[in-house]
Amino acid sequence: MQDNENENQSEQPADIQENTQTKAERDNAENLKVLENIDVRLTVEVGNAEIKIRDLLRLNEGSVIELDRLAGDPLDILVNGTMIAQGEVVMVGERFGVRFSEIVDPEKRVESI
Repeated sequence: MQDNENENQSEQPADIQENTQTKAERDNAENLKVLENIDVRLTVEVGNAEIKIRDLLRLNEGSVIELDRLAGDPLDILVNGTMIAQGEVVMVGERFGVRFSEIVDPEKRVESI
C-alpha cells in the first residue's frame, strides 16, 4: 500500500506541471486571438525622392519625378511604418497585389521600433 501512495505522490508534480503548461499554452493562444483582430496599415513603398518646395509647386498632370530606386528592384513592405519584408507588385485578377520575396529578420524589425 505504501508503494502505491509513493507512486501517486511522485506522479502529482508531473500532473501539476502538465496542467501548468496546458494553461500557459491556452493563455498564449487566447492572447494571439486578441492580437489577430487588431488592424494594421500595410504600405508598399515604390521609392523616394527629395525635392524642393518650388519644384513641388510646379508639378502638374504629366509631371515625372525620378525615384531613388531602379526598375526591377524589390519594393519595401511596411506595417505601421516598420519594414517587414521586400517584394514585387503582381496582378491579382484586375487588382494589384504584392508578392513577398524576402522577410526581414524579426530581431531587426524590433530594433527599428
